[in-house]
Amino acid sequence: MADIKNFEKDLGKLEALVEELESGELSLDEALKKFEQGVKLTRSCQQALSEAELRVKQLVEENGEIELQDLSDAADDE
Repeated sequence: MADIKNFEKDLGKLEALVEELESGELSLDEALKKFEQGVKLTRSCQQALSEAELRVKQLVEENGEIELQDLSDAADDE
């Protein structure tokens, strides 16, 4: 299972890459390399999120059935 610290680290790197790309100061070659790094980091983050989602589903499983709640509904009740 992906480590949350690795997720946070990868997400930070991804945010830094986006800022670099948005700056417009990179050559085309540098921008393409940064973009490729960003794609790899995005996939890593997506994998970590998928694993976390699976873990949450397993934790809320009750009587062999998954009971999912819409958090926006719970917030409306308060």
